[in-house]
Amino acid sequence: MGEYRVIATGLRFPEGPVWLSDGSVALVEIERGTISIVAPDGAVRVLATPGGGPNGMAVGPDGNFYVCNNGGFIWSEVGGLLRPGLQPPDYSGGRIERVDPSTGAVTRLYDSCDGHSLRGPNDIVFDRHGGFYFTDLGKSRPRDIDHGGVYYALADGSRIVELAYPMITPNGIGLSPDGNTLYVAETRTARLWAFDLEAPGVARKQPLPSPHGGRLVCGLGGFQMLDSLKVDANGNICVATLITGAVTVIAPDGRVLRVQKFPDPSTTNICFGGPDLRTAYVTLSGTGKLVALDWVDRDWPVPGLRLHGEI
Repeated sequence: MGEYRVIATGLRFPEGPVWLSDGSVALVEIERGTISIVAPDGAVRVLATPGGGPNGMAVGPDGNFYVCNNGGFIWSEVGGLLRPGLQPPDYSGGRIERVDPSTGAVTRLYDSCDGHSLRGPNDIVFDRHGGFYFTDLGKSRPRDIDHGGVYYALADGSRIVELAYPMITPNGIGLSPDGNTLYVAETRTARLWAFDLEAPGVARKQPLPSPHGGRLVCGLGGFQMLDSLKVDANGNICVATLITGAVTVIAPDGRVLRVQKFPDPSTTNICFGGPDLRTAYVTLSGTGKLVALDWVDRDWPVPGLRLHGEI
């Protein structure tokens, strides 16, 4: 693959990139509490300021942005790298929000499921039925940490169900090309799990010893952690990998096919763009950059998978 190109700098922990048909990229700036639009020339404008901690983001079938808001972090800067930390004193609660791309108006859709509050919603993907799956990573405090889970919800705010619980810091989430398999990456365990779907929001659970009904696809060794993910056109799972600063491409059978390195240990997310989804846009969150590289070349002829809801 060729060298990456820096599209924008000075971002405050960017995540949740979404490529738009005009060539710009919508993303969140978690520390800044904004939904921002990065133009092709790198200019950045704020679309909305929902506050808290806007995290994963996707375009719904109605053209609106749907945002996982984790409620905020305590932030620090170490060695020139911005880092999220514990639940802050002004934690505003986890929720799913809808953002109007023309006005920036923010609507809260969900902040609980079956009487249990959402703690730290993280990443989101729409299915072909118009609903969406999302992860709730939970929050960390000085002496304890939340269990996380996976949920399914309708875009009109009328229904939310729990699909898998408990998980250990579930983060990235994506669907196979046929829509029948849901992939979920756990951050702290560096494990990638799969859930075989029987219907929207319903998974065929694996028996014990699976702790939540998922089947293990892959576990990465050494000191590295998994963040958000996207799936390519061949069904491979492209997972942003923390500490080592990479995008790790994992086949559905668990083989590691490729590791694309970046100079930021907080490489957090990827989306595919361009007319043929041949360009990868990657958020380097610690250093506050959005970068792009030609993902498809003669050695890797696999473009990204077009997401439901995207143009």
